[in-house]
Amino acid sequence: MYRFVGLFVVKFLGLFNKVKVFDKHHVPTEGGYVIACTHTGWIDILNLGVSIYPKPIHFMAKKQLFDHKLLGWFITKMNAFPVDRDNPGPSAIKVPMKLLKDGEVVGIFPSGTRNAEGNSLKQGAITIAQLSKAPIVPAAYIGPNTPHEVFAREKGYLIYGEPIYITAKGKAGREEFTHLLEEQLATLQKKLEEKIAHDAS
Repeated sequence: MYRFVGLFVVKFLGLFNKVKVFDKHHVPTEGGYVIACTHTGWIDILNLGVSIYPKPIHFMAKKQLFDHKLLGWFITKMNAFPVDRDNPGPSAIKVPMKLLKDGEVVGIFPSGTRNAEGNSLKQGAITIAQLSKAPIVPAAYIGPNTPHEVFAREKGYLIYGEPIYITAKGKAGREEFTHLLEEQLATLQKKLEEKIAHDAS
């Protein structure tokens, strides 16, 4: 079902919003890994999935999204799995750990700002990577984030960074690499802005 829905999304976005992807060579070609991408809306989720299609991304999504019947159905078919961000239980770690062990890709969208939720999600991504020994691939997206912007054919851009391997253990290690991930996301965002400006000139 993922391939069918994914193909529809690929064709739809290809008609209105073909995204330019930079540095895709940083994406591993085998084994499980975590993608940590900047997040400003739901179109970036679709474009991230399209960028490595047909390889599926299993997105970590807040459980409230699954309360909406149509949206819940759609994101389930797109391999999203629910997480209670206010009271994360064992599944917040167990589900992505199992996916990574099976060689799958887990997508996490930590906020680009230093708010509490964004920092918690960054640390969650680091914890999952630390325990699974899977790399984190940072990514940044700039582009349309609403259907209106997609139909207006606004350009979209996505950039991947070098994989991060968590080499430190324990809480101190998680804190160290959480800061590193935050820095890498900020650097990628700036680099992408510069590439966009160059394209426009």
